[in-house]
Amino acid sequence: MAKRDYYEVLGVSRGADEKDVKKAYRRVAMKYHPDRNPDDPDADEKFKEATEAYDVLTDSEKRAAYDQFGHAGVDQSMGGGAGGFGGGNFSDIFGDVFGDIFGGGGRARGGPQRGADLRYTLDITLEQAVRGTTVEIRVPALVSCSTCNGSGAKKGSTPTTCGTCGGMGQVRMQQGFFQVQQTCPTCRGRGTLISDPCTSCRGQGRVEKTRTLSVKVPPGVDTGDRIRLASEGEAGPEGGPPGDLFVQISVKQHPIFERDGKNLYCEIPITFVDAALGGELEVPTLDGRVKLKIPPETQTGKLFRLRGKGVQPVRGGGVGDLLCRAVVETPVNLNKEQKDLLRQFEESLGQGGNAQSPRQTSFFEGVKRFFDDMKP
Repeated sequence: MAKRDYYEVLGVSRGADEKDVKKAYRRVAMKYHPDRNPDDPDADEKFKEATEAYDVLTDSEKRAAYDQFGHAGVDQSMGGGAGGFGGGNFSDIFGDVFGDIFGGGGRARGGPQRGADLRYTLDITLEQAVRGTTVEIRVPALVSCSTCNGSGAKKGSTPTTCGTCGGMGQVRMQQGFFQVQQTCPTCRGRGTLISDPCTSCRGQGRVEKTRTLSVKVPPGVDTGDRIRLASEGEAGPEGGPPGDLFVQISVKQHPIFERDGKNLYCEIPITFVDAALGGELEVPTLDGRVKLKIPPETQTGKLFRLRGKGVQPVRGGGVGDLLCRAVVETPVNLNKEQKDLLRQFEESLGQGGNAQSPRQTSFFEGVKRFFDDMKP
């Protein structure tokens, strides 16, 4: 049976942040936990399904792969582990979301945390996308304060351990038969207190700064592809490690070519004379020009395939083709002499004109049959 969409499993939107994902997982997991549903044979599978979804959607790298490639993007990283999901620790997931509800202690929330991932949309030309390029971008983000090295404390001082939670960032509370953990009200989950805050960052440990980064765009990328710049996201609070920067590719519209996967398409206008008698044209490609022979009696819509003149996909495979669609151009701005010559040409066709315009003849014969069939 095909796997359900992870966002659907948890009931969250694709733009949901980690906090919303955790909240949704807590609700679903509480509902289907096997200990609470001993008589429901389906509860165990639903519980494992929710935990698998949580494991992916709270891991920035797995989530990025899943958003781009679906289940195929994360299946290789999810072998082994309880319930068919790996990469994360089963007990860690529970400790992170439920605290001590299911026993086992769980992880402390205090201490440095990883910074947020960032997303940047990079607009590039078709030529840059096909050949590859290196682009400099300017990205505003929260970076570690250089004055206090991210601690938030004034230079020469250090944060002190919170006496309420003992540096854990959480306090345990007894609620009936359950022992739960809640964010420490004194330090608000930091685990430390700052009595003399840094004047540069006002005790936050981070300041906003615009950085210039170099992005290497590989050949063959297309709109929707993403490039991951590890550790170039926002700095983590309390000196925590930075997140990642994901550069989303957007290819600008090209004046000549349209891209569909590894193939390129373009329209080539040909004159009435070349279409009727045949000729030769120079056709542009992304790496120069090529000669294209136009056979006699060419009609609008005919496709000419130039093999190997398309795109080499970024994920490998053969080079695509360039497909040129012929468009017969009707002459405009004719003078009297030219118009007279065209009338003479039409008259010269005489009764044999049907042989020179087979599609027109076929069309009007079809129209005649249509109206004949409508007669009572």
